[in-house]
Amino acid sequence: GLFGMKITMILPIYNESKTIAPMMEQLDRLPGDWEILFADGGSTDDTLVQIGSRYSVLRCPKGRANQMNYAAGKATSDVLWFVHCDSILPTDAHAQISAAVEKGAKWGCFRIGFDRNGLFMAYNTIMSNFRARRGTPFGDQGIWVQKDLFDSMGGFPDLPIMEDYEFSRQMNATGIPICQLPGRIVTSGRR
Repeated sequence: GLFGMKITMILPIYNESKTIAPMMEQLDRLPGDWEILFADGGSTDDTLVQIGSRYSVLRCPKGRANQMNYAAGKATSDVLWFVHCDSILPTDAHAQISAAVEKGAKWGCFRIGFDRNGLFMAYNTIMSNFRARRGTPFGDQGIWVQKDLFDSMGGFPDLPIMEDYEFSRQMNATGIPICQLPGRIVTSGRR
């Protein structure tokens, strides 16, 4: 059934002392059947101390693509959701992803919002959502994908930056349509 679907959330982390506590607070109350994997690229601050034994932490080779691919290899569910640690997630994310997968969607993302107002951020938001609808979301839009498809694509390309954009570009080239969900992921406008 719909709510029986387990989804693996993968969060690549590296020195997240500022963002890890708010993220865990969100995760503690996020409805749905989740497998949550923090993929740590060798944090040297107190990130891992803060997580303690509350959530699973995988020690990975550094680099966001490496971290996400490593965690994907350990996932035990059929659907992967890649999330940035500084994001505010839609509370009904599980229901939205599950429903899309049940309808046959293979991959997708959410809409994006920013917590800083102003014309520049508004423009960025509109362009990000437009770009995602065209099939090339960035990672901060919460890319989700069926695991067998992710594996067949060879995971995220091993690039120092833009690995999410390149993955989306490769997915797009397969012709498999993207499913952009209505939920919003709010990203810290600081970056």
